[in-house]
Amino acid sequence: MPEMTVTHREKAHALLKADADKILRLIEVQIKNLTMPQCPLYEEVLDTQMFGLSREIDFAVRLNLITESEGKSILENLERQLNILHEAAQNSV
Repeated sequence: MPEMTVTHREKAHALLKADADKILRLIEVQIKNLTMPQCPLYEEVLDTQMFGLSREIDFAVRLNLITESEGKSILENLERQLNILHEAAQNSV
């Protein structure tokens, strides 16, 4: 694989991971400071952010910048971390 392609692949993966981390931080702040997970606003923000990330991942897959399994792994990891936040919020109520 040419060096340029590897660099683009690495960059795409890093950018998608950074976007997933931003979503996690956004939801963490929302849970801690603004609303509870039962709130429709919380669900709307989460759904919108997850949909946007999934579209970014789909685009990167279609460009062959990441594999489908890499994209799926990014989403699954984020979902796991969000579930941990959600459970922690539920247990603190």
